[in-house]
Amino acid sequence: MNKIILHATDLDGYLKESDKERIAHVDELYKKSLNTCSILETASDVMQLEEARKGLVESAGEIGRYLKNICAEEPSIHVYSFETPQEQHGQASRLIAKLRDPSTGHEEFLYYIQRAYEMLFSHVFADAALPSKRSIITKTPVTDPVRNYAVHRIPDVDSIINNSVMCVMLRGALLPSMILSKEIQEYSSNDFVTPFALFKIKRDDSKKESNMDYILDLDKSYFDLASLNDKDLIFADPMNATGGSLVTIVKYLKDNHVQPRSVKFINVISALKGSLRIARAIEGAEVYTLWMDPVLNDAAYILPGLGDAGDRLNGKDEHDNPRNIIQLVADYGSSITNLYRSQVREIEKTVLEN
Repeated sequence: MNKIILHATDLDGYLKESDKERIAHVDELYKKSLNTCSILETASDVMQLEEARKGLVESAGEIGRYLKNICAEEPSIHVYSFETPQEQHGQASRLIAKLRDPSTGHEEFLYYIQRAYEMLFSHVFADAALPSKRSIITKTPVTDPVRNYAVHRIPDVDSIINNSVMCVMLRGALLPSMILSKEIQEYSSNDFVTPFALFKIKRDDSKKESNMDYILDLDKSYFDLASLNDKDLIFADPMNATGGSLVTIVKYLKDNHVQPRSVKFINVISALKGSLRIARAIEGAEVYTLWMDPVLNDAAYILPGLGDAGDRLNGKDEHDNPRNIIQLVADYGSSITNLYRSQVREIEKTVLEN
């Protein structure tokens, strides 16, 4: 079996003692929230419920301030709600609330994931390109008294995107990767469609967070090592829980003499532990996340989290008959595949040529 396996104990070896102390402290802070959650779930007394809601808000504020202070000391960890102007925070907060909500159905969940990655693209790339801008001239449908043309100024991102490769950690990462690639194409001056590298990686969910294994299946992955060298590698995944999948892939690449120019990991929600592990394990890697959650449970799920993002994006696979990459793309349906048709072609070419 052509597989690469990384163990949780290997990951924890990258953490500093100060990291472990921070993680332990935020675990203690979050236990207060869990106690309040229990009251909210079971209490029927109106006054008790109101006190629990107040306590939960206060606890969340305390945790948020603590996480912000940690991230302020970590130049490679970027949290949208910590780095952008306060006026923009409400949009991110409401979006995350909709993604967390169990009543948010599949189509609506896709819509909010798309919005999330459009916001993240602006934070990671468009804002970084400023103040450099370029003009785009667009022909409009208006012809009276003559054909009208409009001029728009947009961030000039060419210099920071034209060396990019989208690295897809199947399967929850497929659509987010397509969204980011589409944003890059839309902002580029030359209609640049990123190449794709597809990595079949999963974690062994029969194990606990403390002894988790991360398994990279090379036989079901599609990439060319030589084409990844000296590239700006972009990884998109809705959730960064432990950081294990990313570390496994990048460690494998470096062990095979691939030296990326940069590594960016772009998430909707990231846990503190996963962010710190990546910052310590991969030199120069940067984590960008719309929202930071404080802790993991014993099964390595993010708390408060939003459940299994892969299942909510793609639906569940049959246990003994998981869908391959082409089937996943097909199951998105015509509305998604037509919107991202250039990305779909690039993915199909990657699968067929590797």
